[in-house]
Amino acid sequence: MAKKRIFIIEDEIKISRFIQLELEHEGYITYIEQDGRIGLEKAINGNYDLIILDVMLPSLNGMEILRRLRQTSETPVIMLTAKDDITDKVMVLDIGADDYITKPFAIEELLARIRVIFKRKNIVLPSNPNIIQIDSLILDTEKYLVTYSNIPIDLTKKEFDLLKYLMINKGLVLTRDNILEKVWGYSYAGNTNIVDVYVRYLRSKIDDKYNKKFIHTIRGVGYQLKDE
Repeated sequence: MAKKRIFIIEDEIKISRFIQLELEHEGYITYIEQDGRIGLEKAINGNYDLIILDVMLPSLNGMEILRRLRQTSETPVIMLTAKDDITDKVMVLDIGADDYITKPFAIEELLARIRVIFKRKNIVLPSNPNIIQIDSLILDTEKYLVTYSNIPIDLTKKEFDLLKYLMINKGLVLTRDNILEKVWGYSYAGNTNIVDVYVRYLRSKIDDKYNKKFIHTIRGVGYQLKDE
């Protein structure tokens, strides 16, 4: 299996070098850039499996790099931020970050978040692209069927769509606004509380019924589907 290529855009040399050494110890191939504009150019033109992107950078900040990158690329991005503020965290997720981590952080946490992102590629079974499976929970996009341990689960269309979106983005923290946009659509004019309501519906039909915690609440941000 080819080694994963990780691009680190971080202007603090001590931090970027520390991350690089730890990642290379884990078997990843790494690249470093300190300048924002040069980092954006390399991120767009390079063939990377993951980008670790600092918010505060010279010449072009991480937020703007992410905005421009998302116009042409879906390469996973983990944002590094020194601000432990919910508004900033929601903002980076809304712009298109796959995850974020607040400085100072333990390298073990960063490594765990990297592993979660790379595991997403293994969610869809190669034998049937219509099947999404997490543990014993299986969702068939073609048959509109959900089962747990081969037992059918009766879901409404919107419950099905919500579960599908959560499963496709397994391990990622999804904001209520993001879920609302992707599941209910741009034209929906209601309150984001509808997301909480439908999450409760899913939990009652899956998590509570089978005593298996899939859907986790990320306080002040949104939801995350995990297999524990």
